[in-house]
Amino acid sequence: TIGAERWVPWVRDADVLLVDGGDATYLCHWMKESGLADLLPSLPELVWLGVSAGSMVMTPRIGAEFVNWPFARDDRTLGVVDFHIFPHLNAFPDNTLADAERWAADIDGPAYAIDEQTAIKVVDGSAEVVSEGQWTKFGP
Repeated sequence: TIGAERWVPWVRDADVLLVDGGDATYLCHWMKESGLADLLPSLPELVWLGVSAGSMVMTPRIGAEFVNWPFARDDRTLGVVDFHIFPHLNAFPDNTLADAERWAADIDGPAYAIDEQTAIKVVDGSAEVVSEGQWTKFGP
């Protein structure tokens, strides 16, 4: 509800945007609706620090398992990166490695299952896993 004339200068002046979790399709919807999604390509030096859905929204798809928002048309998100993320590996009963394997079988392209001690660093389109925990890469 804040007008772009107010928040766009704040975003342009920021070094880092911390984007928390929730439902990635809901977040994607409002990033597009607000204009933030269109603004991101003009901010190549901005660091995006996503947590849970805040990371997933940057991928091409999240998988039907993670769509909870009733108005989501499908599981597509922004596609800023070329891989997919299965977050919270082993943090919940439905987030086991077996669940991640089933999820990855329905996702096209490379995908990562990551736990709470894992991050994916992307610089100039190149992804690097940074972890003190458990993670698995699926696909090429």
